[in-house]
Amino acid sequence: MNLFKTILSYLILFCFFSISNAGDIKGTVKYDGKPPKKKPLRMDADPVCGAAHSGKVFSESFKVNASGELAECIVYLKDVKYNGGVPSTSVELDQKGCIYTPHVFGIQAGQELLIKNSDATLHNIHSMPKKNKEFNFAMPKVVKTKKAKFDSSEEPFYIKCDVHPWMKTWVLVSNHPYFAVTDSDGKYEIKGVPAGTYEVVCWQEKFKKKVIVETITVGDGEVTKNFTFKRPKKK
Repeated sequence: MNLFKTILSYLILFCFFSISNAGDIKGTVKYDGKPPKKKPLRMDADPVCGAAHSGKVFSESFKVNASGELAECIVYLKDVKYNGGVPSTSVELDQKGCIYTPHVFGIQAGQELLIKNSDATLHNIHSMPKKNKEFNFAMPKVVKTKKAKFDSSEEPFYIKCDVHPWMKTWVLVSNHPYFAVTDSDGKYEIKGVPAGTYEVVCWQEKFKKKVIVETITVGDGEVTKNFTFKRPKKK
């Protein structure tokens, strides 16, 4: 019984120090400048696609609200030592109304990607990585799910549909779980980050060649890190 109590005490101490040596990162991503005009997507080539929407569908490459806050930016840490396992749950990518949902997402290396086809039409899913193995397969309307995965961490790259050229989704493959995608108000939160100093990256589709990289120190508690993408000046 004494041995059991001793082990239990050590476990409690271990959990306490594990929790106390982890912090959360949260913040907002904004855009400084006049936003570009929304571009409607032309879905006339496939009547199934057009019939799935009651109004116009716009390009998803730049989503900014009236307050200048950017949705669908990926915020992630670089070079994190992580010994945890790969999540047993799948990340879902749906094709609905001839649009990929979500448009931007993160996944851990080795984690299952469940690709769905909610449309009554043919899609062809084609990944465009530089490090990971490329996949390219058709999903007729009778094929509702396919599974895939990425074995190595990789900076954001896109997956497209070869049948519908406007369809595109962006994916970050990470070797740890410390990443997040901003919501419609430009907000993100990364929980349980081990204490330490890291490089944190903020990526947005239109600014993919001009990512923001900053240094952040995480301790016990909450750290706020905001990012701002600026409209390029005309030459």
